[in-house]
Amino acid sequence: MDLRAHHKPTFDNISAEKRNRILDAATKEFAVNGFENGNIGTIAKKAGVSVGSLYKYFENKQDLFLTVVQHSISQMEELLNVLAVSDEDVLVKVEKIIRTIQSSSRESSVLLKLYNAMTAENNPRFASQFAYEMESMTSRIYRTAIEEGKKNGDVRDDIDSAFAAFMLDNLFMSLQFSYSCDYYKERFKIYVGNDIESRDEFVVEQSLKFIKSAFKNKS
Repeated sequence: MDLRAHHKPTFDNISAEKRNRILDAATKEFAVNGFENGNIGTIAKKAGVSVGSLYKYFENKQDLFLTVVQHSISQMEELLNVLAVSDEDVLVKVEKIIRTIQSSSRESSVLLKLYNAMTAENNPRFASQFAYEMESMTSRIYRTAIEEGKKNGDVRDDIDSAFAAFMLDNLFMSLQFSYSCDYYKERFKIYVGNDIESRDEFVVEQSLKFIKSAFKNKS
């Protein structure tokens, strides 16, 4: 990602195992308590390092938090970049993303709880920073995929690519939270009548029908 690093160069010089311990501990702490209430001492203890060491790697708690954000975003970026420029039909790309959301939401629920906590964080100071860090990558990739679909005749020409990317991301974000966050799981039950955990194929099928109706030319 073309984003500035929020950590000090010293963080790059420690072992990958130690970096991962710190990032994992910080992710869990911020996911549970949010940014404001996340505790540096707790992170240091769970990571097996001193508080002083953390401040050798990060200028402040905000930079540690934003490093965690970048780390979580990068885990999806490689896959999405490949999908965006592939020659596959846009619905094939969308299905792969939805299935990836389903699997990653179960494997990385803590990261998604962190993401949810960030979007709900009552902290205007960081609102624009959070939005830029989280959304600039997916915005570019989804817009590229839609533009490629237009060129290939897979996507109708009369929709605005940027707004369509925004709506796609809203759908994907809601699905991510519905698999990982209690409030969104309950929302799914209220609207659909079942637990989302038992409806994977239903979610894929209905999402594709919904997107097809919006993106595809009527034959």
